[in-house]
Amino acid sequence: MRQRPRPLSTAVGSLALAGLLGLAACAGPAGSAADPAGSPASSASPSGGSPTDAPATDASPTEAPDAGYSFTADNCGVEVSRTTPPERIVTVKSAMTELVSALGAADRIVGVAYQDGELAVEDPLVSGEVALGAEQDLAGTLADVPELSDRMPSNEAVLSVEPDLVLAGWESVFAADAAGERSALEALGVTTFVAPAACTQPPYVPDPLTFDDVFDGITQVGALLGTSDAAERVVAELRDHLAGATELVAEVARAEAATAEAPTVLWWSSGTDTPYVGAGTGAPQMILDAAGLGNVAGDLAGGWAPFSWEAAAAADPDYIVLVDSTWNSAEKKKDVLAGNPVTAAMSAVRDERYLVLPFVATEAGIGNVEAVWLLTEQRARLEGLDVR
Repeated sequence: MRQRPRPLSTAVGSLALAGLLGLAACAGPAGSAADPAGSPASSASPSGGSPTDAPATDASPTEAPDAGYSFTADNCGVEVSRTTPPERIVTVKSAMTELVSALGAADRIVGVAYQDGELAVEDPLVSGEVALGAEQDLAGTLADVPELSDRMPSNEAVLSVEPDLVLAGWESVFAADAAGERSALEALGVTTFVAPAACTQPPYVPDPLTFDDVFDGITQVGALLGTSDAAERVVAELRDHLAGATELVAEVARAEAATAEAPTVLWWSSGTDTPYVGAGTGAPQMILDAAGLGNVAGDLAGGWAPFSWEAAAAADPDYIVLVDSTWNSAEKKKDVLAGNPVTAAMSAVRDERYLVLPFVATEAGIGNVEAVWLLTEQRARLEGLDVR
């Protein structure tokens, strides 16, 4: 099996999650992904040129904010503006913690909430060239970061660490009964920003989400943090990583002598009695498309949607993607499928044709490219393919 390239900048994000305490959450993904209409305005923002032209050099664990900082963006319909880089950041959802760390700003994180657990794959993005000292320093940086909540943080918990920026992986984080409404936080001097791919209302929702949307979101967050150079490097590395994954997908298809019909998949994210599955316009569909896999729930609207076990059994997919989280592990999911008479007869269950992904890699963010690699490598192993 060929070895996938391992970007250096994104290694920082993976190590960040590994350095956190055992964090748990127990709810499924929010609505579908989105595309912000606004864009950051900063003298330090990346130029309009292709990110692939950027040098693919490794970023240090601490990235100095860009000089001449200014940031303005339309974020899910809310104008976000800053004249100085944020220094005290709260991240809500693991994908945001991972991204801030990948952009070299882990030392500015003062609180985390609603983390999905450690990245549940073996050093997925860590290059052997990353110095052990840097790994230890980053883990040490995050070891003392307080966990404000294992679910949605309260407004009081967020304000207790005196942030000047709250980065949220879901738009629903900013509600009166959660972290607080965006206008109320802004009035207190706290900037709010939602991952652009997680906006839920038109015209900010892309239909469908694309990797370009994900990369644009990384660029925006980099501009917001004053680390545009780091964001440019991360995006360039991810584009290279995605190109390699695309080559592997093609090799697997050739080795399998695939027919015109792509192998089908049920993407099971969460839920038990009623499964919550990857639908047709969000990160799951984007990842499956890149991996050359068909989605049996792809005609459903949104990024994720409720499904039924009867519909899953009727579709009888070739594979089942099991999203592994602390609150609903892949092993638990296997037990549910084997113990349910409706699903036990499915060919993928009988033959244990499971493809496992860590939760953090399934929400829009820097882990999505790695998810394509993981699906393709696991598929090749299940089929006994020798792809080099």
